[in-house]
Parts: sequence; structure tokens; C-alpha cells
Amino acid sequence: MTDLPPPRGAARRGKVFLNPDGSLPGQPLSAVWRMMREGRGTPWPGRVENPPFPPPPEPSPGEVVVTFIGHASFLIRYPGGPALLTDPIWSERCSPFRFAGPKRVRAPGLAFEALPKIDTVLLSHNHYDHCDIPTLKRLQQRDAPRIVTGLGNGRLLARHGMRDVVELDWWQEARLPGGVTACFTPARHFAARGLHDRAHALWGGFALRDAAGTSLCFTGDSGWGAHFEEIGQRRGPFDMALIPIGAYEPRWFMQAVHINPEEAVRAFQDLRAKRALAMHFGTFKLTQEAIDAPAEALSSALRAAGLAPEAFRVPGHGESVLIRPAPG
Repeated sequence: MTDLPPPRGAARRGKVFLNPDGSLPGQPLSAVWRMMREGRGTPWPGRVENPPFPPPPEPSPGEVVVTFIGHASFLIRYPGGPALLTDPIWSERCSPFRFAGPKRVRAPGLAFEALPKIDTVLLSHNHYDHCDIPTLKRLQQRDAPRIVTGLGNGRLLARHGMRDVVELDWWQEARLPGGVTACFTPARHFAARGLHDRAHALWGGFALRDAAGTSLCFTGDSGWGAHFEEIGQRRGPFDMALIPIGAYEPRWFMQAVHINPEEAVRAFQDLRAKRALAMHFGTFKLTQEAIDAPAEALSSALRAAGLAPEAFRVPGHGESVLIRPAPG
């Protein structure tokens, strides 16, 4: 929009990146210990079987096919290419350890071997449930895709043999194959792989647009903030938004980094999205809420907002959705 000031990239305080509003990211360690003392909350089942879905269809001209893999992993396919993956994780655990840490309760909605050739990986941030090095190594060995991510993540990836990396500040763009543009968008979150690199790399989401004008928004992880409205103003409206609904309890702690379903509906509206698909639910138990709580709370939030259930759907693991740009 012409009346908006020029966009601003992420600010830092020393080595630490700040949130879009200038606040320090995440919670202090004292709050982390308090949350851990509260316990794991409602238990989840050990395993949930995915209903069967047909294989992802080939996109026709003017279409984009989005397939939900699980958690924050989506396969996004454009007619004639490219094929993109967001935050791919096929590992059994999202953890620095193979023997401990959150274990998946649902298999990926699409087997790794069933993936088409991947041209580009869109990596929102470096947390273990989003930046899964074993999966990225498998992709590197098979397809050698380019990785587009936030500032400061290239060093981690290079240590594992991935050097075709494009680092972006908030609002910077990368050109992808097939005339697709990816803009790195702000989020209220943080990044860390250990105790001594907190917020040394940047986090965010992606606004995608192809030559046909189809627009998608993948928000990444985020707490609530005015950045959703700014993304909608600068990059919207969107034909589809991919928005997290899970990992939000206890609220006193998680509100700094994750929206809850009610806030997800507000984000959907602020992003000026025509439709939305939920993500970041029902795969890894990261927080205290029950496995079905995010979907139930989203349904209630949509009713309270006067929105139809089909406007913001909870996809099945392995389900594909066709996106077409709206007329005009």
C-alpha cells in the first residue's frame, strides 16, 4: 500500500534479535523452570493413525496444490514447478537427542519416498520441531534443494553440509524457480538450538506469490502482535494462509511465542486471507493442552467471530487442497 512507510528489518540488541515491537524474544529461564514444574498437562495417546488420502494431484495451470504433512510441514506445488517444503520434519522426535524429547504421535501425512523432487525448502526458524537436520540431510542427499531462511541460520546449515542457503531479513525477498517470490515476514517468537545461542538467528514466516498472482502466507511460529496486520497490509490479501493453532498452554508462558486458536482467527482476519489451513497441532506434544483441544477451540472461535467452518479448516495429515487465485 502506498501510504505505508518503508518496511523495517529486524533490530538487534548486541547479538540478540528483537521482536517486531522491539521486545526481547521468548521468556526468561526462570519462567521456563516454573513451566517445567507445572508438569506436562493432559496426556496424549501414544499413536494416532492418519486417515488415508489420495496422493497429491498435479497442479493444473492457475492452481497451487498444498499438502499438509504434519506439524508445520507443507508440500506446496506449482504447475510446472517449483515444489516447496516448509519446515520439513520426518524424524520420530523433534529433539537434539534420538532417545529423548517430544515423539511424534502421527506419521507424516506423506512418506518421504513419495515426495516429488524438492526445489526449495522454506525454513522459518531453527527450533528442533522446524529445523530438523536429519530430514534436511536426506533432502540434501536426494535433491540438493536451496534453503531460504532467516538471518544467521546459514552457519548451522553449513556445518551439516548445506551451503546453498539464502538468508533473509524481514521483508526481504528471494526469487524461486518458476517465477515464485518468497518474502520473509516478521513473527513474535525466538530461536535457539542450545543454551548459549538464544535469538542469535532470525525467525519469521513467508509470503509467497507466483506469476499467476496466487498468494499464500505461511506464518511460522508466532505470538500475537500487530505484525499480522502489517503483513496483511503489505503482502495481502492472501488466497490461503497457513496458521498455527496448537502449543499454547499454559497461556501465561506460551503467549509470548505462540498464538492460541482465538488469536489464530484474529490473525486470519488481520492477514486479509480468503481461506486458512491450521498447522502446528496434533503431531508432537510440546505443551499442556489435550491433543484435540486446538481443533475444538478453533471451531468455537470461528463461531464467535461469525465465520464459516470452511473458511479456516483443520486439514487431515496427508490431505491436499487446491488453491486458485480469486477473480480480481
